[in-house]
Amino acid sequence: MPVSPRLYVDSADVTRVGELLEGGLVAGVTTNPTILERSGRRVGEIAELYDQWVAQGASEVFFQTWGADASELLANADRILALGDRVVVKVPATREGFVATRSLVAGGATVLVTAVYSPAQALACASYGVRYVAPYLGRLRDSGRDGVALIADMQAVCAGSETNVIAASLRSPDDIVELRQVGVPYFTAHPDVILGLLSDETSDQAAAEFEAAIGRIS
Repeated sequence: MPVSPRLYVDSADVTRVGELLEGGLVAGVTTNPTILERSGRRVGEIAELYDQWVAQGASEVFFQTWGADASELLANADRILALGDRVVVKVPATREGFVATRSLVAGGATVLVTAVYSPAQALACASYGVRYVAPYLGRLRDSGRDGVALIADMQAVCAGSETNVIAASLRSPDDIVELRQVGVPYFTAHPDVILGLLSDETSDQAAAEFEAAIGRIS
C-alpha cells in the first residue's frame, strides 16, 4: 500500500518549531546532539523540549541516545524512552549502535537508526524491525555519491518490512520532491526548507493580482 508523504522539522529552535507544529505543517520534530548544541540546549532540557513539542501537536519527537558502547547507548536510551509514548530513540549506525538497536526493538521501543549511508545498513535495520532509517542526502552528495539513487535503494530493500526511510540533510524543497518521486515517504528538514515547499514566486504574483482585483471591485 502506498505511504502518504510526511514531513518533520529538523531543529531545536523552539520558536520556529512551535510555529510549524501549531500550523500543522509537520508531524513531529527530529533532533540530534549537534542540533541541540547549535540551539544552545543542554541534555537536561530534553524533557522540557519533549513536553513543549507534544503540547504543540507533535505526534513523534526524536532524540538521539549517546555512549561509547552498547551498554551506555541503552542506558541513555532508557532515559529518553521515559519521556513519554511519543518519543522515538535515534541510534547511530555503528557496530555498537546495531547491538543496542536489537535490544531496543526487542523491548518494544520505536527506533530510528541514523547516519545510514548504504543500502546494506538499511537492510540490516529492516531485518531488526526498526521503524525508521535516516540517510543524509546532502552528505552523500558531498562525498561524491549519487544520494538519490542510494536512498531509493534503501527504501527498496526495506519494502515489505516495518522499516521506512526518513530522508535527512535536505537542502531545498526540490530535494524532497526528487526523493518522493523515487518512493521515499518521510522527510525531515530545516524550517526554511519546509516553508519553501509552500512558496512559489508565480503563486505570490497571482495572489497579489487577486488582492488588487478585489480592491477594485469592492
